[in-house]
Amino acid sequence: IDYYKFTLLMFLNTLTPKFYVALTGTSSLISGLILIFEWWYFRKYGTSFIEQVSVSHLRPLLGGVDSTTPSNSNTSNGEADSNRQSVSECKVWRNPLNLFRGAEYNRYTWVTGREPLTYYDMNLSAQDHQTFFTCDSDHLRPADAIMQKAWRERNPQARISAAHEALELEDCATAYILLAEEEATTIMEAERLFKQALKAGEGCYRRSQQLQHHGTQYEAQHRRDTNVLVYIKRRLAMCSRKLGRTREAVKMMRDLMKEFPLLSMFNIHENLLESLLELQNYADVQAVLAKYDDISLPKSATICYTAALLKARAVSDKFSPEAASRRGLSTAEMNAVEAIHRAVEFNPHVPKYLLEMKSLILPPEHILKRGDSEAIAYAFFHLQHWKRVEGALNLLHCTWEGTFRMIPYPLEKGHLFYPYPICTETADRELLPMFHEVSVYPKKELPFFILFTAGLCSFTAMLALLTHQFPELMGVFAKAFLSTLFAPLNFIMEKVESILPSSLWHQLTRI
Repeated sequence: IDYYKFTLLMFLNTLTPKFYVALTGTSSLISGLILIFEWWYFRKYGTSFIEQVSVSHLRPLLGGVDSTTPSNSNTSNGEADSNRQSVSECKVWRNPLNLFRGAEYNRYTWVTGREPLTYYDMNLSAQDHQTFFTCDSDHLRPADAIMQKAWRERNPQARISAAHEALELEDCATAYILLAEEEATTIMEAERLFKQALKAGEGCYRRSQQLQHHGTQYEAQHRRDTNVLVYIKRRLAMCSRKLGRTREAVKMMRDLMKEFPLLSMFNIHENLLESLLELQNYADVQAVLAKYDDISLPKSATICYTAALLKARAVSDKFSPEAASRRGLSTAEMNAVEAIHRAVEFNPHVPKYLLEMKSLILPPEHILKRGDSEAIAYAFFHLQHWKRVEGALNLLHCTWEGTFRMIPYPLEKGHLFYPYPICTETADRELLPMFHEVSVYPKKELPFFILFTAGLCSFTAMLALLTHQFPELMGVFAKAFLSTLFAPLNFIMEKVESILPSSLWHQLTRI
C-alpha cells in the first residue's frame, strides 16, 4: 500500500501547471460544445437531447416505459389546421352557453357584491344586439325605433324602461328579449317572457318572409327577424335545459338546427352536445362530433375535450398509471391519451379547472378561442360530465402535462393546430373580471442538462483562467483537493491493512 501511495504522490508531483491549464481548458471546450449543441437542439425541437436519449433508449433498458408520449400519427391534421392561420388569432366569439343577466349574473352580484361581467364584455354584447336585432328600416315601426335606441343604452334601467315603453305600443319581440335577459330574476320568469317573444317573433318572421324579395329593405328586415327568431328558440331551449327538461331541450335544439342549418354563428351544436352529455347519450354525442369536428370548421374547447372524454370513457375505469408503465399503453389507451393531448394543445387552460386546481368563476358572455375565458366557459358546464365518467379525471391528471413535450418550442410552430397565439392573455384580461387571476400559457423551462452544461462550462473556464494566472497556487490547491478526495480511500485501506493478517494482505497485493 505504501508503494501505491508513493507512486501516486510521484505522479502528482511531476504534473506541471501547463497540464492543469490544458486539462481545464479542454474540459471547458468540451462542455461549451455540449452546451451549444444542447441549446441548438432545444431551440429547434423543444426538448433536451441528453434527456430524450435517456428517456427513449436508456429507460427501456432499465425496464421503464414512457406512458405519456403518444405517437405522431395525426400530423396531417396539424398541417391542415396550420393552413387556417389566416383567421384572426384573437377574434372574440359569443359564448354559446352564456348565462342570463337578470336571473344569474345579477343574482351573483346581489350575493357577493362583485360584478361578474366587465365593461368590455358588456359592450361587445351591446354590439351583438345591435347587429342581430336591428336594421336600417326600424324607424318605420315605432316600437322597433325605441328598441334601436334601447340597445345602445348603457344604463340597464334605461334599457328596461325603453322595453316597457315599446311594449305599450305593440307586441315587440326584441322588447320581450331584453326583459327576459335583464329584468327577469328567475329562469321560469325568463322562459315566460321568451314564449311571449316567440309568439311575436314568429308573426314578424312570416310577414317578412313573404316580402323578402321585394327589395333590399325587406331583405334586411327578414334577416333581422330570422336572427331574432333563432335567438328566441335557442334561449327557450336553454331555459328548458336549466329547468331540468333536458329531453325537451334536445328536441328544440335539433329542430332549430334542421330549420336553420346555415346559422352556424350561434354554435347551437355546442348547446346540443352539453345536453346530450347530461342525458349520457354518448352515441348521439359521437354523431354530433363526427359532423362538427371537421378541419374546415373552427375548433373549440367543447369539440376537442368532448372528443377526448368519449375516448377516455372507453378505458378510464380500468386505467392505472403503474400498470401502464409496466406493460405499455394499449391501442385504446393510446387513442385516449392522443385525444387528451390534442385537446390540451388546443386549450391548455382547461385541465386546471377540470382537476379543480384552480377555482371557477361565472363564464363571461364572450370567449376567446384557446384562451382562459373559453376554458372557464367549458369547465363551468362540463366539469360534471367529466366527474360522471369513472376514472376520466384520473386519466387526464396523469397525461395532460405530457402535451407540452410534443409542442415545438418556441411557439412559432404547432403540433396538431396552428401555433398558440400570444395575444390571448391581453384579450382575456379584458373579458374576465379583475378578481380573477388570468391563466397564461405554461412557460417551457430550460432542461436540467442545459443548465448543468452551462454551469460546468463556466466552472471549468474559470479554473483554466485561474490556473493560467496563478499556476503555482492552483497546483497547491489541486494537490490539496486530490489528497482530500483520496483521504477516505486511504483511511479505508489503512483499516483493512490493520485488520487483515500481513501474510493474507501480502498474498492479495500479489494477486
